Amino acid sequence: MKNYILYISALIYAGALLSSCEKILEVKPQSSITEENYFKNEGDYEPYVTGIYTFIRSFHNNVTYGTERSEELISASNSRFGVAWSQIITPASGAVNYNDWYRAIGHCNLLLMRIKDFTFTANPDAKNRIMAETYALRGYFYFHLTRIIGDAPLMLQAVVDDNVPLLPRSPATDVMKQINSDLDSSILLFKAIPGYNFTAFSSKYRFTYGSVQALKADAKLWSAKVLNGGTADLNDALSAIEEVEKTNASLNADFANVTGTRAGSNPEVILAAYYNRDETGNNYVINALPFLAIIQGALNLDSLPYCATAANGQGAYQISEQSRALFAAHPEDKRIPYTWIVERQSDGPRIAWITKYRGTKYAEDRVPDNDLIMYRLADIYLMKAEVYAALDNTPLAIEYLEKIRERAGTGEYTGAEDKQSVEREILDERGRELFFENRRWYDLVRFHRGGTIDVYNYVPNLIGKTTPLFWPLNTTVLGNNDMLEQTDGY
Repeated sequence: MKNYILYISALIYAGALLSSCEKILEVKPQSSITEENYFKNEGDYEPYVTGIYTFIRSFHNNVTYGTERSEELISASNSRFGVAWSQIITPASGAVNYNDWYRAIGHCNLLLMRIKDFTFTANPDAKNRIMAETYALRGYFYFHLTRIIGDAPLMLQAVVDDNVPLLPRSPATDVMKQINSDLDSSILLFKAIPGYNFTAFSSKYRFTYGSVQALKADAKLWSAKVLNGGTADLNDALSAIEEVEKTNASLNADFANVTGTRAGSNPEVILAAYYNRDETGNNYVINALPFLAIIQGALNLDSLPYCATAANGQGAYQISEQSRALFAAHPEDKRIPYTWIVERQSDGPRIAWITKYRGTKYAEDRVPDNDLIMYRLADIYLMKAEVYAALDNTPLAIEYLEKIRERAGTGEYTGAEDKQSVEREILDERGRELFFENRRWYDLVRFHRGGTIDVYNYVPNLIGKTTPLFWPLNTTVLGNNDMLEQTDGY
């Protein structure tokens, strides 16, 4: 528990030490308190890097970019959908103000600048670990951002005075090169720690060697398909996945435990965003849980994951018919009860409430405080299947696909074994296995660019529209930096 109290106190440090990026890359200078009094002791670095992790939790808790643009969700009783779901996105409506991403990146830059020449005497290995985590964090922030806006400014230096650079957007391929450089730096620093345990996860809430490799695999797969990195990137993704497979991660025998067990004791989880009702508040699951007043009279009331009031469950989302249809070929799929449940009233079935994250039932109420999974082994296996399929090795792709089907109880894959068919089955399997884990839109973009689907015919709210896959920058961002150009298509 103390580690996560530190999480919150470190956020206070973070907020005070790097106040804002009012203009892209017109970041307010560090305060004299930061420059003169902070980073003077070896113990100053650990709480600072801990504070940076709060940005990861914030970004992964936002389903606007990773989920709402996909086909996974439709309105339930109290819709919370905006322009992402409707696909009516303009520079004036829903466009991205990326200040928070550059605040996070700025923290990484500052820490890396200050720690570089600082000598750690009490715990020399801590320096390499902190630097490894910081490079991984910066790589994650840039990867998250480039999947949303594509081309992005590359800010790599710390801002410590009034000399603030105004930078143009760098091509996404250059951003990806920096992401790869950061992740490789992280991996080398972990390797430089004497006696480091490469097979274990010392924390599921912080970057370790295994979770950096998972992120690298994800980034390389994106680069291979979306940025035309081709075979070289696919092989790099494969190598990173094989490093993850050497860790002690293992599939839960029971799918119920995938989201039902906290990450710290969950053998399948590789990296997660930490949540606890007393320290971090609710997460995006609040929009999926119904509250009692809107399901009164349900014949299966005791089976529904409801909250007493709208304070903890807002009844905004339900699983879409399109996502439910992915399970239709195998109604015995063991994942179904832990994905959704249909509310039954006397006049017939109603809303299909999401059960993927059920929150925690306390004496006074259910609370949406599940750890949010960022990477888990099933995801890694499906990435490996995707890589093999892209490399035209469909027998091995099917082998990894069946690792997931075995737990689900859906039997061996018996469909066509040509590349296109196998890739479509992998996409469908990702839709079943990873539903509501905030990854679906990125999957759709990847498989669209890889030629497996036409996303403009696949996502209902994109049919008949030409909305670009990447988001526009908002007018404030553009107005503050005349070196920026708007995202293509807007």
